[in-house]
Amino acid sequence: MQRDDWLKPKGRASFYALAAALLLALGTAAAQDKPDPVPALTGDIGRGQAIVVSRQVGLCLLCHAAPAGDSRFQGNLAPDLAGTGSRWSVPQLRQRVANARSLNPDSIMPAYASTEGLNRVGSAWAGLPLLNSQQIEDVVAYLQTLQN
Repeated sequence: MQRDDWLKPKGRASFYALAAALLLALGTAAAQDKPDPVPALTGDIGRGQAIVVSRQVGLCLLCHAAPAGDSRFQGNLAPDLAGTGSRWSVPQLRQRVANARSLNPDSIMPAYASTEGLNRVGSAWAGLPLLNSQQIEDVVAYLQTLQN
């Protein structure tokens, strides 16, 4: 018997049986190595509204208008946020907030979840997204309430 003879199948059926056994074993091992999925974050509507109207955090109203109470000096460079909850689903809103450029590369909207391709970032903020995952979920929860 040569050194690699054990690799050669003794027929088509035995080859498929060996392949199936290997795939099953690999799949079981991979399933055991996977960490538990991260629990989904729940957005808070009040915190989301605070982020949207904040001139220090979200800065959304620099470009967008929104039905946000008495917030003055709202922008007109981007679409009005009124009705966003009826226009887009939660995943669509999340994608737009996290990285609008994934949908429109020419968008002027910041990629709030991205740390890539940014220019002139202060050293205190280098490598950090503009909004963390919880803040993005909060903004999405608020935007979802804007139905009209």
